[in-house]
Amino acid sequence: MEPIYLSMITVYSSCVLLLVLGWRLLNWAWFGPKKLEKRLKEQGFKGNPYKLFYGDFKEISTLYKEAHSKPINFSDDVVARVIPHFLGAVMKYGKKSYLWLGPKPSVVIMDPEHIKDVTQKVYVFHKPHSNPLAKLLAQGVVSYEGDKWAKQRKLLNPAFHMEKLKLMLPAFYESASEMLTKWEEIVSPNGSIELDVWPNLQTLTSDAISRTAFGSKYEEGRRIFELQREQAEHFIQAVRSLYVPGSRFLPTKRNRRMKEIAKQVDDSIKEIINTRIKAMRAGEPCEDDLLGLMLESNSQEMEKNGKKDSGMSIADIIEECKLFYFAGQETTSVLLVWTMILLSRYPEWQGRARKEILQHFGTSKPDYDGLNHLKIVNIILHEVLRLYPPLATLSRKTIEETKLGNLTLPAGVQLTVPIMLLHYDPDLWGEDVKEFKPERFAEGVSNATKGRVAFLPFGWGPRICIGQNFAMLEAKLAMTMILQRFSFELSPSYSHAPRAAVTLQPQYGAHLILHKM
Repeated sequence: MEPIYLSMITVYSSCVLLLVLGWRLLNWAWFGPKKLEKRLKEQGFKGNPYKLFYGDFKEISTLYKEAHSKPINFSDDVVARVIPHFLGAVMKYGKKSYLWLGPKPSVVIMDPEHIKDVTQKVYVFHKPHSNPLAKLLAQGVVSYEGDKWAKQRKLLNPAFHMEKLKLMLPAFYESASEMLTKWEEIVSPNGSIELDVWPNLQTLTSDAISRTAFGSKYEEGRRIFELQREQAEHFIQAVRSLYVPGSRFLPTKRNRRMKEIAKQVDDSIKEIINTRIKAMRAGEPCEDDLLGLMLESNSQEMEKNGKKDSGMSIADIIEECKLFYFAGQETTSVLLVWTMILLSRYPEWQGRARKEILQHFGTSKPDYDGLNHLKIVNIILHEVLRLYPPLATLSRKTIEETKLGNLTLPAGVQLTVPIMLLHYDPDLWGEDVKEFKPERFAEGVSNATKGRVAFLPFGWGPRICIGQNFAMLEAKLAMTMILQRFSFELSPSYSHAPRAAVTLQPQYGAHLILHKM
């Protein structure tokens, strides 16, 4: 009787387990989304009816495929090419709309007051869970929440103070000089050349981040970056398809390669870190690169509190280094490429910027104080960031029922600020919103936005990009050096095709004609 009894218990337990799992699956795929749909409609939001499991993914995929199938004219709506799904939702349902990203709704947030709350209340609105494969690319401070985020941010801040960033100028200068020397070497006898500058600018910024992150280990840093670049490509492919829970554990070719890259990168960075820590313990001073500054800040925090867990672990430091590479390189390279494209299209602004630069520096090496006095260059960069922000969207999520202005949002809702759509909103910027007009920033960002939260190229609030000053300083120096040596115009072979590939990139490159000054 006993074996039969045990068998009955096993069968009963299996049935109960299957029922529980089945209920959870139904709740995740249908009942939960339908409940959220009802709550959102009660708050006045509109969107497509929920479709089992896929939501709006199929429609979104079709929109992207159509948008990326051919280039556009400069006069065409760039937002329609970059984030066609959010533009479509707002055009169809208004600014209080939502999209279904699988079984999760993504609510569009375009009210500046709502955006201010969402970006400032970091303990209320969290970052949404990304595709789990993102962990193989980089985590770091950008992905943490609560006390973990606050601790990491505090420890990283010293490395990004302006006084410390001054120390990075020689690395920026050396990287830009290498690129410009190559350009000068390949110009034709008449001093001109047609060139796709996009890969060159990517190399410039990757070299700069390698030098500023790892200093004397620069060559090893370059190898790490190349691996991170490949990892980013795999990640982009992954996020463009519907993520099936648990699929990252399948032994697919992409999954195996991503895990292999992650291990190689982690091992390489760990070796560099251990060498630095050993040198510090031997009494050697920290190097003035990002890694050195981070290790110094971390060491001081642990000494101050007398315990190791007050600082970052080796694993934490590795993740921050990986984030340096991904965020530091991508942000600056896209800012530079769109600046060169727009200055090619608007030669009068290119001329004004060059005149200002020559007045301050002539053909001499730019210095930190002089860069801070480049008003024309500064407003040009701001207008480029408005029209072509590095990230097209910003997302948060509700972890519990939350008040947002006069709205009550249920737990489990994703909130998306379509940055690019916000930057092209005529209600916020005026009817000339699509025009390249750097003068709108002549009196600063606050005056240009009339004090509203409407300009978010680096995010907003406490979680604003920690490296924004790093990116802006590098971009100012690089553009200064480029304009000292070259003028440039769009090549007839240039195709205008902005595309969100994590950051906003030119799909077909940036073919320009460079003229040696």
